[in-house]
Amino acid sequence: MSEIARRATKKGNRVMFMVHRKEIVDQVTKTFKANEVDMSLTQIGMVQTFTRRVDTLSKPTIIFVDEAHHVLARSYRRILETFPDALKLLFTATPVRLNGEGFEDVADDLIVGKPISWLIDNQFLAPVDYYAPVALDTSKLKTKRTGDYDEESIRDAFKPKIYGRTVDQYLKLANGKQAIAYTYNVESAERLAKQFCQRGILAKAVSGTTPKAERDQIIKDYRAGKVRIVTNAELFTEGLDLPNVDCVIMLRPTQSLSLYLQFAMRSMNPREGKTAIIIDQVGNVQRFGLPTQDRYWSLEGTKKQKESNRPKIQPVSTCLSCFAAFYRNGNTCPFCGADLVEERKIEVVDKAELKKVVARRKEMFKKIINDKVANNVVDKRPSDLKTYVEVKAYAELKGYKPGWAYFYAKQRGFIK
Repeated sequence: MSEIARRATKKGNRVMFMVHRKEIVDQVTKTFKANEVDMSLTQIGMVQTFTRRVDTLSKPTIIFVDEAHHVLARSYRRILETFPDALKLLFTATPVRLNGEGFEDVADDLIVGKPISWLIDNQFLAPVDYYAPVALDTSKLKTKRTGDYDEESIRDAFKPKIYGRTVDQYLKLANGKQAIAYTYNVESAERLAKQFCQRGILAKAVSGTTPKAERDQIIKDYRAGKVRIVTNAELFTEGLDLPNVDCVIMLRPTQSLSLYLQFAMRSMNPREGKTAIIIDQVGNVQRFGLPTQDRYWSLEGTKKQKESNRPKIQPVSTCLSCFAAFYRNGNTCPFCGADLVEERKIEVVDKAELKKVVARRKEMFKKIINDKVANNVVDKRPSDLKTYVEVKAYAELKGYKPGWAYFYAKQRGFIK
């Protein structure tokens, strides 16, 4: 982004950069200055501020929107519509919305980057060790109007029990690593921070109610390594650069794929020899699969996609014998050979253990698909595929339903 801004301002063009949190304004400003962007031609600010002052803003040539999966909100659209002639560049790692709406009204094209597997293989992201319960009883969770889980139902479903083992799990799986814990409300963030401190691990709770000066100091101390754990509610999910996060602890169940990926990938900033640790206390992986899974993105959103043609996020199955996790294709575990039974729901108790989730999709894929075809589709987008065989291989790699390959191949004319 800063390179585009540098080139634009060098030619005398004005740029506007919209973010949704104050901390990201400071981060972008620092990055732009370091990359020789002409700051006299640059406006960087929160969307809330720009919306209030839209009539007094200088006309930009280019508008950047950070975390652009929020762009359908009225505040964002008001700014974009005020400057119809500006080039709009929308950036997000998660172009998907919980309500299924697409982005066709605000974007002309979706330019997809390299898949997660490629970014890990080429050391742009750190690999992950993922730990999760074998199963959880989520029957008490209720959905609120936004489509995500209601706080009261989360409290009733998991109660304090799940927090009783969080510190123990951290000490067992990620002792000494800097971590961020995502909780479902302010009270739970403060309770968890207190439990860490009682065990001699310096932790601070942060939320939207934390005074700005205190919040800034906590971030500064965390970056300096003085604070080991930050527990938070509704913050640090997007955008903020915290490169020393080596562990993420999930204590908030969610139905939002975007939120889940933002949680998980917070720990995946690369460093030589690093393996990120994700401790998923609430079984989010069972809803969305591993965060390292390659995914299909589309401007049209899920609302408009036909059910038969809609790519599905396959849930992870966990073998009750060896505890490996995989994308199920048969009645036996592909790793230990044990017979697979229907997954049993288990109650969360104080002594419940988390099991390591193993990502082996690529190895399974190459066993099923001819190596030549497999290597030919791994780094491609659907629009790059040239034959029905490649479409089927691509669908197998991504874990899509068989119907997707048929309908997409027919749409492309590979099937008459």
